[in-house]
Amino acid sequence: MRINDRLKTIGDLVDANSFCLDVGCDHAFLDIYLVKRNKNIKAIASDIATGPIDIAKQNIKSEGLEGKIEVRQGDGLDTYSDEVDTVIISGMGGRNMIGIFKRHLEVLKKVKTIILSPNNYQTDVKKFLNKHGFYIAFEEFVKDKKFIYQVIVFKKGKKHYTKKELFFGPKFLEKKGKLFKEYYNRELLSRKILLGILPKNYWFKKLTIKKEIKLLEKELL
Repeated sequence: MRINDRLKTIGDLVDANSFCLDVGCDHAFLDIYLVKRNKNIKAIASDIATGPIDIAKQNIKSEGLEGKIEVRQGDGLDTYSDEVDTVIISGMGGRNMIGIFKRHLEVLKKVKTIILSPNNYQTDVKKFLNKHGFYIAFEEFVKDKKFIYQVIVFKKGKKHYTKKELFFGPKFLEKKGKLFKEYYNRELLSRKILLGILPKNYWFKKLTIKKEIKLLEKELL
């Protein structure tokens, strides 16, 4: 079963012997990839919608993996249970991810690893999880067709970050590279466009965007 580069990158970052909860599993492609890598990984494929759940069950059955992947239908972390040590969420907005964790803060006290690939508001996600006892262990850009995604691995532990580190990502700043420049040049352009179309009464939002533009321009020189 072929998966896209984004899911493959996430799958390759999961530690051996992990028990994963894949929130919003869609068709369980990631979960199937995980348990077929022979790293003694078990997984719960979770989704809120019946359609994806039914297809996930079919895909898992066709691969003969019913004993290693459990399918649970539910909203966010409602499907969590104590054997889980790794939570994976990919392909949704960052603020939606934060909302999922806010509804189950007790889970953050139990799991040791969180792997996320938010579509937006990555800085907010990093701030939130850092505040709740996680540090950023790894970050990777993944380009899939014309889109560039962030994949972030959080581990249990305390670490202080500057505003700049949380904005760009501390691991991204260490290595930078081609995708770093491409991704943040896009971010710079989108902010300049937004600044030009915002109404005058959005003064606070405009002030925030101007600060971000200055930060981006300084880093990308």
